[in-house]
Amino acid sequence: MLLGLRTEIYPVSDLAAAKAWYTAVAEREPYFDQPLWGVTNAHAACERLLALGGKLLDPVQDVGDGIKVGAVLDPFGNRLGFIENPLDAMARAEVKTA
Repeated sequence: MLLGLRTEIYPVSDLAAAKAWYTAVAEREPYFDQPLWGVTNAHAACERLLALGGKLLDPVQDVGDGIKVGAVLDPFGNRLGFIENPLDAMARAEVKTA
């Protein structure tokens, strides 16, 4: 189901300041700065996460260009966001045929 990590979410009011602080803490810039966990089918992923005990935070919605996002609260109180991006699928297909 999961294609790889797309984000680590730390709810903050000032994202730039938080990124600067965590960069200082880690003594390096984020090596991966993308929005969400990639999935092949956002609706199926959401249904599965809910069946496994997640609670719906943000229903799946199309945010344009066929990109769908959503989020659940895991059983431990953490936000888990996910994204279905057709551009990711095209990129994977190009790599396989190259």
